[in-house]
Amino acid sequence: MFTKTSLTGGIVGLANVGKSTFFQAITKSNLGNPANYPFATIDPEEARVSVPSPRLDTLAEICKPNKVIPTQLTVFDIAGLVKGASKGDGLGNAFLSNIRAVNGLIQMVRVFDDHEIDHIEKTVNPVRDAQIVQDELILKDMEIVLGTIDHLSNRKQRSKENDEVLAVCNKIIKVLDEGKKANTIDESEWKDSDYKHLRKLNLLTMKPSVYVANISEEDYCFGDPNALVADLKQWIQHENSFNKNKNMLPEIVPVSVNFESRLSKLSPEEQMMELKTLESKSALPQVMTTLRRALGLQSFFTVGKQEVREWTVLKGSTPVHAAGVIHEDLAKTFITASVINYDTYVENEGNESALKRLGKVMAKGKDYILQDGDILHIHSAGARKK
Repeated sequence: MFTKTSLTGGIVGLANVGKSTFFQAITKSNLGNPANYPFATIDPEEARVSVPSPRLDTLAEICKPNKVIPTQLTVFDIAGLVKGASKGDGLGNAFLSNIRAVNGLIQMVRVFDDHEIDHIEKTVNPVRDAQIVQDELILKDMEIVLGTIDHLSNRKQRSKENDEVLAVCNKIIKVLDEGKKANTIDESEWKDSDYKHLRKLNLLTMKPSVYVANISEEDYCFGDPNALVADLKQWIQHENSFNKNKNMLPEIVPVSVNFESRLSKLSPEEQMMELKTLESKSALPQVMTTLRRALGLQSFFTVGKQEVREWTVLKGSTPVHAAGVIHEDLAKTFITASVINYDTYVENEGNESALKRLGKVMAKGKDYILQDGDILHIHSAGARKK
């Protein structure tokens, strides 16, 4: 069965770092309950937001369709973490179980200093705060893995699958015991059969992360944000230095939550004027696209006079996967896909007759690996066409 590829991000971090305000800005909603005390958000709030896409905008300008449909991001505002959450302190297990429900983490770290906003650890120290969150996630994963090992080891009847799960757990617990995340285990150490067991464990430290460094509006608009996050970047590089897969290195996006919150309350015209005056730009699109990249997702497009739409699939997907994302019946009756490179389509202003004459419309079968930005027309037997 093919399902639409979800993109869900949980905004996590210590209490009072700006998560709920950021949530309101990114979703343009009044959900959440930002306040100057820990645990203002008790249950995770949820909202969907369109992912900004210059490529979709360009295709819409070319096709001038009746509808333009962007891909979506579901964002959860998860209650603040405290040291000891893995043992039940603060909101404890409720917080950590909420994190398990998302695909990726938007880890917010406070870099700004403001005596009017309390810091749960009394002082502003981004590296210390990031370490606290990471330690709590590791401790929770240890609890999950040790519980699994204990459960399977006490079974009277053993099976090949149980032995496989135990082998995976023993490999992970060795790394967690060293204070390292589970995703720092090199990919070459996993067998193909291990991945289904890893998915079932759903470990917190296996989830892709993007760090959002919440800096002051003044520093964001007029200072050097990269200088402020240099220590945090160095810490991230150190924590991932033993991982041979450099693609797992989380990215940092400097953001001024106060600035984004103020922008979100303005009309589009007022926003443009404000950004032009300050010679600045919103960082929210970068946060969303960075998370999307960390999750290993890519886009394909369907175009026409009725609708231009951006769809999301995992990297390495085939046209059959893409067909299933559009509609399950298309995957079942898939014949072939007409594929046009995005840049080539734009260069020829969407003139498909010219593209066919130039041999730029390629017929691809089930084994073709989709390239990011491909424009697809799915051909199937007895199903509607896209």
